[in-house]
Amino acid sequence: MTLVRVTSEVVSPSLGATSLHAGLLAGLLGLVLVMLYTILYYRALGVVVVLGLVTTAALIYAIICALGHSSFQLTLDLSGITGLIVSVGITVDSYVVYFERLKDEVRAGRSIRASVDRGFKSAYRTILSADAVSFIGALVLWWLSVGAVRGFAFMLGLSTIIDVITAYFFTRPLVILLGRNRIFTEARHLGVARGLAAASNSEAGA
Repeated sequence: MTLVRVTSEVVSPSLGATSLHAGLLAGLLGLVLVMLYTILYYRALGVVVVLGLVTTAALIYAIICALGHSSFQLTLDLSGITGLIVSVGITVDSYVVYFERLKDEVRAGRSIRASVDRGFKSAYRTILSADAVSFIGALVLWWLSVGAVRGFAFMLGLSTIIDVITAYFFTRPLVILLGRNRIFTEARHLGVARGLAAASNSEAGA
């Protein structure tokens, strides 16, 4: 069997740069919308999501820069940006799992201060399971694919690992700190209690 070329197309460097910039703009716009939504829905806990996403982005950027100047010579292309955009959903899901578990603890009659650590223990098991599935999928995709698809798989796997780390070493202590501060828990508009109550009321209305 012989292969016959049917069509061919040359893509200019300027077109590739335009696509890359468009992907970055779409990712940043989606990130801003997610941040705004989480603040409106979870109030002060939404600020935790924003800070967590910024921390995750900083870690990923540092790793990309380090690997780009090493023998690995990592470059950020359009497929890698797509993997990062998808990973935003995975990261935010981890926060939602924790906050919804925290809301269940508060509904059970426990105080926010007592609920933050107890809720995290059960939520973290779910986060680990979900991230394990995402990482295995990224690993298999990296192993079986070639070319640009590997960039997607690499960024997805990297973001998943960072999500596990930041959930335990950043999100957990920050929420515990907020739970012990009455200014954040009982503030009129942005308090943690206000955010949990608003989330419960919206579900009850649905």
